[in-house]
Amino acid sequence: MMQALAEQYVEFELRDENYAVNISAIHEIIRLPPITEVPNSAAYVKGIINLRGNIIPIIRLSSIFDIEESPASKATRILVVNYGQEFVGLIVDRVVQVARFTSIQPPPGQGDDESGAFVGGIGISSTGLVGILRLDMLIKEKAGV
Repeated sequence: MMQALAEQYVEFELRDENYAVNISAIHEIIRLPPITEVPNSAAYVKGIINLRGNIIPIIRLSSIFDIEESPASKATRILVVNYGQEFVGLIVDRVVQVARFTSIQPPPGQGDDESGAFVGGIGISSTGLVGILRLDMLIKEKAGV
């Protein structure tokens, strides 16, 4: 994966775990606005927001990874990511840094853990090991976009 090492990633926290997404997938990073709940939506859908005229579904990554959701804080952000012609928002506890990884390893065997299918690799950064998310799989499977 030599090409991937030159790419930049946005590293973020969910509780005590660090994850990253390729910076090219990110449209923007915003503070947590008021979120409108959607009745009868899946547990991982927090709701929707209106971002300059675009209605964007907001996904709880913590729910997908079976991590207890952190209370919102001043550091809480939404990563607005591109998915085809649509945008999807991902709630994260804190954006850590823009990183390049010195090494990207394949993820360990995932067994039957559904959330493991969403981690495409493990990067090594200054903060330690970071799960690199496969946004295409995560959004297609969970957001239904």
